[in-house]
Amino acid sequence: AGAAAEARFISSAKGKGLFATRNIRKGETVFVERPVVSSQFLWNALYNYRACDHCLRALETAEENAQRLLGKSSLVLPHPEQCSIRKDLHQQCPRCQVTYCSAECRQAALEQYHQVLCLGPSRDDPTHPLNKLQEAWRNMHYPPETSSIMLMARMVATIKQAKDKEWWIKAFSQFCSKTANEEEEIVHKLLGDKFKGQLELLRLLFTEALYDEYLSRWFTPEGFRSLFALVGTNGQGIGTSSLSQWVHACDALDLPMVQREELDAFIDQLYKDIEKESGEFLNCEGSGLYVLQSCCNHSCIPNAETSFPENNFLLHLTALEDIEAGEEICISYLDCCQRERSRHSRNKILRENYLFTCSCPKCLAQADDADVTSDEDEEGEGETDDAELEDEMTDV
Repeated sequence: AGAAAEARFISSAKGKGLFATRNIRKGETVFVERPVVSSQFLWNALYNYRACDHCLRALETAEENAQRLLGKSSLVLPHPEQCSIRKDLHQQCPRCQVTYCSAECRQAALEQYHQVLCLGPSRDDPTHPLNKLQEAWRNMHYPPETSSIMLMARMVATIKQAKDKEWWIKAFSQFCSKTANEEEEIVHKLLGDKFKGQLELLRLLFTEALYDEYLSRWFTPEGFRSLFALVGTNGQGIGTSSLSQWVHACDALDLPMVQREELDAFIDQLYKDIEKESGEFLNCEGSGLYVLQSCCNHSCIPNAETSFPENNFLLHLTALEDIEAGEEICISYLDCCQRERSRHSRNKILRENYLFTCSCPKCLAQADDADVTSDEDEEGEGETDDAELEDEMTDV
């Protein structure tokens, strides 16, 4: 069929965009993309959200997942056969015991970056340079997490291990880069007020753990800040959950009406109970760098959306509308609730997090609206309607 979309340069201000190369139907998968590199968030891993160290596939069964999120080990899920987790396939690194969902992932990690990053018997040694780096990062970047120093560590390790180092450097250099001022803003956003001191500490720890002559530029203050900003700007959040996979599978079951109603009521109640216990932290979470997805520009009325229906790091871009050949494919960087807010509020979030002001058709149409955060905006912030919340939960 050939690719349905391609990246094109728009302008120096906007950078690249993604455009349809043929007509795409609503509901169609535009592409499935594997990240160049990805990594689970550090707090997420520390709190026992067990995920494959390579592809982030959730490793707990749906029942174990629900029991942990509820803090209730007696919970039994109906239809256990709808859980897709295959524990018999899980493997560990024989040296450092990190867990993978399969032999393929263990091998892929080893070939790409794990030889450099494997802690071996030092896995729990707090004085090991990589552990010091991770500890420092956790102390600077509390949940909700948006990025990880380990994504950068995997980039360095990938190049260190690579036969063709230039190929990888090229692969990483195609991600959008920012000016020095913008880089500072992004780093500020990730590290807060003390960012200069913190960034310097991270750089020293990063250097101690990973320094490589070939990449010496990445370890200078400017180079490190650029690397940091690249990950901050282009990193795409990844969420996986064996529980949401089980829910999707249960939704698809053909059941008599009474049983269907009982099952739906059980699942609704389960999510309400979990929310009381664990709040919004339902998924194994991490971030990755995706070449095509990172070219997708934002729109407040997006014609496509990203999701992770395979319960791993494979990103699916799906059309929300019919898209014509030549039309730009846009996703929304805002969640459902944020998209419903006033133009002023939307742009405040976009400026703070992504350093641009949106000029999509919706924003242009609302350009004359008063520049105030409207009252209903403020009220709407705290309450999400249940159905919407459920979407957010199951849309990992």
